[in-house]
Amino acid sequence: PIGAHETAEIGELPAGVPQNLVPFITQTAAGLRKELSVFGDDYPTEDGSCIRDYIHVVDLAKAHVIALQRLLSKKNDASTLLSDQNFEVFNLGTGRGSSVLEVVNSFERTTGEKLNYKIVDRRPGDVISVYADTKKANEVLGWKSEKTMEDALKSAWKWEKKIRNL
Repeated sequence: PIGAHETAEIGELPAGVPQNLVPFITQTAAGLRKELSVFGDDYPTEDGSCIRDYIHVVDLAKAHVIALQRLLSKKNDASTLLSDQNFEVFNLGTGRGSSVLEVVNSFERTTGEKLNYKIVDRRPGDVISVYADTKKANEVLGWKSEKTMEDALKSAWKWEKKIRNL
């Protein structure tokens, strides 16, 4: 997930090297990193970079609450609440993919911050495109992501600036 709460009271604070794109973006914009590495520009996508599903963390949290409410609303006693019959699996995401370069460009447009980035070799094992099929979550939970990429990037940048006193 990406983004932070709109109040900037809670957000992502990776220990060590981030494992996700957006903290790399915000740390680069904040001057903690010299540049952002974009792994490959030769994938068969519109701009050559990988495509991923970037869900806003607030949308993800709301989906978890709805799923938990669904579980707790079932007629169960304590001994059956966690039985196999109660487990359901839902794909949670936006259902749309965005390329790495689309996210970079969106961050620059949304925040007005210019990112220093370079294209480097692909990472072994990176797939071209991954995004969630959210149909079951939409239908069964009545849930759909609502926040935009711009919402997520704006909140992530607000969080980064707050924790860095920028």
